[in-house]
Amino acid sequence: MLSEELLSRYAAGERNFRKAYLVWADLLGAYLAGADLLGAYLMGAYLNESSLAGADLRRADLSRAYLYRADLSGAYLREADLNHSDLSRANLSEANLNRANLSEANLTEANLSQANLTGADMTLAYLRRANLEGTNLSQANLTGADLSRAYLNDTDLRGADLKRASLKGANLKGAKLSGARMPDGSFHS
Repeated sequence: MLSEELLSRYAAGERNFRKAYLVWADLLGAYLAGADLLGAYLMGAYLNESSLAGADLRRADLSRAYLYRADLSGAYLREADLNHSDLSRANLSEANLNRANLSEANLTEANLSQANLTGADMTLAYLRRANLEGTNLSQANLTGADLSRAYLNDTDLRGADLKRASLKGANLKGAKLSGARMPDGSFHS
């Protein structure tokens, strides 16, 4: 499917684009709120400043995708592959990223407030100055992640792995850390 065809069909009211093949597609600034892209192939797609609010992207492959300043608020990204993707300054507030792969993803200054990242793989992810207030990161793998100056107020980090993660200047007020593996390898009681 070509980008133009997807946008034309969406404009005509269609929302079902399950398993669409849009590898390296140019969808800059596209409006696809509420689209059903379950299992879609969007590897390397250009989605900067696009709106995918409330979209169903469960099990979608967004590896190496460009999502700078994209609106993914309330999107369903359960088990989605976002490894090496650029989500800097993206809005992922209230998104469901349960068991998603965000390894080595760039989430610098992203808004992940109230998102569900239970069991997500965020190994070596960049989360500098990200807003993670009230986010559920229980059982998440944050090994080697950069959380410098991140806002982690009231974040659930129970059972999360933070080994070798950078928390320099991070705000952890009210964060739940029981059972979390800390950057030095020790476990928080």
